[in-house]
Amino acid sequence: MFINFAKLPYNQKLFLDYIQNNESVSKYYHRNYRDTSSYEEFFKLLTAKNNFNRENLINIIKSQYANNNPTQQTLNNIELLRSSNTLAVITGQQLGIFGGPLYTIYKIISAIKLCSNLKENFDAFNFVPIFWMEGDDHDFDEASTTSIIDNNNNVITLKYDDGQIEEQNRGSVGEILFNRSLNELLNNLSNNLRESEFKPQLMTLLKSIYTEGKTFAQSFRDLLFKLFDEYGLIIFNPLDAEVKKLLKPVFIKEITEYSSHADKLVERSAELEDAYHAQVKVKPINLFYIDNNERLLIEPTDNDYRLKGKRKKFSREELINLLSSQPERFSPNVILRPICQDYLFPTAFYIAGPSEISYFAQITPMYEIYKIAQPFIYPRASATLVEKGIKNILEKYNLTYFDVFKGEQEIVNMVISSLSELNLDAIFENTITEINSIMGNLNHNLVTIDKTLTDIIDKSKEKILQTIEAIKAKTQEAEQRKYEVAVRQVKKVSNALLPNNNLQERELNFFYFANKYGLDLLKRIYSELAINKFEHQIIEI
Repeated sequence: MFINFAKLPYNQKLFLDYIQNNESVSKYYHRNYRDTSSYEEFFKLLTAKNNFNRENLINIIKSQYANNNPTQQTLNNIELLRSSNTLAVITGQQLGIFGGPLYTIYKIISAIKLCSNLKENFDAFNFVPIFWMEGDDHDFDEASTTSIIDNNNNVITLKYDDGQIEEQNRGSVGEILFNRSLNELLNNLSNNLRESEFKPQLMTLLKSIYTEGKTFAQSFRDLLFKLFDEYGLIIFNPLDAEVKKLLKPVFIKEITEYSSHADKLVERSAELEDAYHAQVKVKPINLFYIDNNERLLIEPTDNDYRLKGKRKKFSREELINLLSSQPERFSPNVILRPICQDYLFPTAFYIAGPSEISYFAQITPMYEIYKIAQPFIYPRASATLVEKGIKNILEKYNLTYFDVFKGEQEIVNMVISSLSELNLDAIFENTITEINSIMGNLNHNLVTIDKTLTDIIDKSKEKILQTIEAIKAKTQEAEQRKYEVAVRQVKKVSNALLPNNNLQERELNFFYFANKYGLDLLKRIYSELAINKFEHQIIEI
């Protein structure tokens, strides 16, 4: 089953228009992912270029795999990058603890399956799936938390607490070392996952991957390797110093020509604000500098550069010399990251979520500035997993999936209304209508005596209506108590399918489901997840 994104909560207009192939957004992107007839021409354009550092990239990737034993499928994909007719299908994500929300899984599956589909239809080219680890990001709060449903069917958020104050600048998340408090997080996860036949094996796996002394990047990479190596996924870590060396031309251009870059980005952002929204705030320079483990934005001053929030300054020559000698101390922000990615790889497609689709509209001018071909921005698959017990509750109360996405309180009211002998909405609606009529008649008759009585009558009516609303709320609470079992079951459904009043894929972690159904659940998701419908999918498990 599929649901149009327009019927789901919280999707922004720009994303909806992009999904629905609205011509109004075409000017913000270089390519239309729905126009399959234009694919081959773009593939030929990319493969004709010889400016990709294929040999260096292969050496870097092999070095990053030195401590692994990848499958032959992965090794073949790495070697395929040597060929000029090999193109990349890339996706990426922040390094969320235990893999982050479910959509990380869906992005990767989308990339892998798209490669297979493309090879079937364009056999003159090779396509390899690549996951770009966004370890340069410094949003520790987001990367260090994940959500599951506990034994009481409540959505809970688990957090890795490193013992530092929240405001602490920890630098790039990928470089952060786990300390002993990681064990507390693992214990919390274990305590809140229900007992199952898969739990011992699952916790053993996670404890072998997430260990004290490893970095976020190392653990995240090891997790993806475990889950997706058999599919040939190439996991790429851009934090590697050798990668930063290859990116020096990109960084130097940003440092020396930032003013013209910022002007074009501001212009595009203003254009988007008029019709839609600008996803990210434009900065004068799209680079950070790592100083004493802090990731600090580089800002221009009148004659030189400084680090935001610090007194440290550099002349242009000093900054460029640092770039030449220590490129690993520089990292791109969200606007420059896609440029880095597509400067290094012959990227035919980027698999993007809704927010990324929005910011690609904003950063298209950067592709023109750097003379890099913008790839097709391909929407990731989107899905909600529905367990059998949840489906049974829906059927019991005659609820549809469309009903669920209206929100918890709405479906609670619907179920109570269907069970109750009284139609409370109608009763109170009629009462309010009668009160309005009575007070209206009273005002009509008394205003002829004294016009100032109108204000008194209006205020009195307002107090009466407030009282009626309070009575209605109390009555609804009483009904919820009367139908406690039904309300509890409906809330269970809501927590499972719309946790925290958000899409399941944006909140829940994959291992909540793997604990109940085993790691082989991944194969089932892979098999059923549709990557070419461009609607939200319901997958019953």
